[in-house]
Amino acid sequence: MNDWSLLSPPVAFIILLATVLCLTQLLRRFSFRPAIVAVGTMKAYACGEDVPDHLIQPDYSQFFPFAFFFTILHVSAMMAATMPSQIISAFAVAGIYLAGVCVGLLVLYRS
Repeated sequence: MNDWSLLSPPVAFIILLATVLCLTQLLRRFSFRPAIVAVGTMKAYACGEDVPDHLIQPDYSQFFPFAFFFTILHVSAMMAATMPSQIISAFAVAGIYLAGVCVGLLVLYRS
């Protein structure tokens, strides 16, 4: 039992997946299912008018810079916080890493 732990990621993932699947099957009987399905239930609706083309092409151009911004900042905070203090040049390495993060953010938000 000392060789593996329930907290190891693969074992914890399998246990969690099995638990969620069992709960999904057990709670399925409580979900709402209408007895009579109306004709226009699955049609697109826009203010009472029929929409001939209801496929929307979302534009993620404004989302990706924010996603990259938070990813870069969170990774840099993790790297700076977990830098070992026994290394003499730990502050130099952290400073170089944070300088690289600043350059990356400048490139991300260039004018």
